[in-house]
Amino acid sequence: MAFMEKPPAGKVLLDDTVPLTAQIEASQSLHSHTEYIIRVQRGVSAENSWQIVRRYSDFDLLNNSLQISTLSLPLPPKKLIGNMEREFIAERQKGLQAYLDVITTHHILSNCELVKKFLDPNSYSVNYTEIALQHVSMFFRSEPKWEVVEPLKDIGWRIRKKYFLMKIKNQPKERLMLSWADLGPDKYLSDKDLQYAVKLLSSCSAKPKDPFLKKYCNPKKIQGLELQQIKTYGRQILEVLKFLHEKGFPYGHLHSANVMLDGDTCKLLDLENSLLGLPSFYRSYFSQFRKINTLEGIDVHCFGHLLYEMTYGRPPDTIPVDSFPPAPSVFVVSVLESILTCEAMKNGMPTVSRLLQMPLFSDVLLTNSEKPQFKIPTKLKEALKTSKECIEKRLMEEQKLIHQHRRLTRAQSHHGSEEEKKKRKILARKKSKRSAYESGEEHSAKYSNSNNSAGSGASSPLTSPSSPTPPSTAGASSIPPAPPPPPLPPAAPPLSTEVPTQPSPQPDVSASRGALLSSIQNFQKGTLKKTQTCDYSAPRIS
Repeated sequence: MAFMEKPPAGKVLLDDTVPLTAQIEASQSLHSHTEYIIRVQRGVSAENSWQIVRRYSDFDLLNNSLQISTLSLPLPPKKLIGNMEREFIAERQKGLQAYLDVITTHHILSNCELVKKFLDPNSYSVNYTEIALQHVSMFFRSEPKWEVVEPLKDIGWRIRKKYFLMKIKNQPKERLMLSWADLGPDKYLSDKDLQYAVKLLSSCSAKPKDPFLKKYCNPKKIQGLELQQIKTYGRQILEVLKFLHEKGFPYGHLHSANVMLDGDTCKLLDLENSLLGLPSFYRSYFSQFRKINTLEGIDVHCFGHLLYEMTYGRPPDTIPVDSFPPAPSVFVVSVLESILTCEAMKNGMPTVSRLLQMPLFSDVLLTNSEKPQFKIPTKLKEALKTSKECIEKRLMEEQKLIHQHRRLTRAQSHHGSEEEKKKRKILARKKSKRSAYESGEEHSAKYSNSNNSAGSGASSPLTSPSSPTPPSTAGASSIPPAPPPPPLPPAAPPLSTEVPTQPSPQPDVSASRGALLSSIQNFQKGTLKKTQTCDYSAPRIS
């Protein structure tokens, strides 16, 4: 492991468990081969993406390297003649896209170093074994008791975790195994607290007590067990998880490769992974469900995966699990349904104590149930609590981003569906008809108003009731003037001022306005007829 007496100053911020997706955007044909332009994206953020260019020979080389997995991968076959034709290139591009979809969605292959280097060469271009060997050799220079024999082949799924064969110089026949891993993105403990926490974990580890060294052995598999073994080993694992959570030590790394069977005893390995900040093997699964947001919930979810392998001898095909094959006991299925179904993941995981009370494990008596005794200082307990909160906070932020991306994807998919496109076309057609009708009505209203204003201009203006109407003088010019009358007395007023004038009647404005509105509403453009006019304004030449 990476943590020795002097841990490195920094930590690896890149989370290797974040899935990569790849989409072939285009292809370009050169003189003798075709290159495929691939867009690779890490996680759900479109900003965290890049382009790579690969040939078919690159895919073929990757596929040959992945044959060790014994999986049948859908790589399109080779073709020597006609491989530059446009139709063939388009068909091959579809096949290569299907191949990329398989290797990026497969849980084991997607975390493989070969696939990571193929899709992200900038982040995975170094030789991790050489770097780890340099660190280990440098550390053991000050430890003359130990000697590094050789680096071992890759063990497990972690890209940055390497193993070495060690020996004690005064005991040359005994071989031990050393593991080395970089500090991960969830490392929040200080160096001093990390040293003390690892030493406490060594007190509850199996011999040898040195937590950095493990026996190089070939443990038994914990897959496909009998019912009694499932009950016994399952109870032991749950008791260990309960003990760790009571002491405040996070785990989150339970899977079949971290469980070793020693006779009738089940032992958990890599207890220090969470202290080192390493991401969990099943993180890409439980990060999809916002209810699995605590370290205890993570351990319970991982226990569901392990129990499935213990029962059926293989991991589940999909998560969540819709239906379970026949099991040795209905109680096994009951526990699996409380953890791995879609309903359970949406509602939240049961606690470890709740699982211990279920019928599958409640009647199991452990012969060696003695728990290690150690006291955790208050300062370290607070540091572990803070580290646990930081790990859970980062998980919840990632789950929030995934949830928002999923909602956006569903909305875009619904908006782009054929049914939704038809609805939008119908609404657009109705809207255009409505706008055309309204514009026609508006034009008619303007035309009617202009006619009304022109007609009212020829008539006499309306007078208010308070203003007197002047006497009419029409026709006075056609009558000859009469002789002047005899002079009248000064006190008598003139004849024209003795008779009071009556105000002219006011037209009914509301009635005319109603008629105008009615004519506008009932106006139809179809009733208009084309008229012919004669222009007499032009001069005539005779």
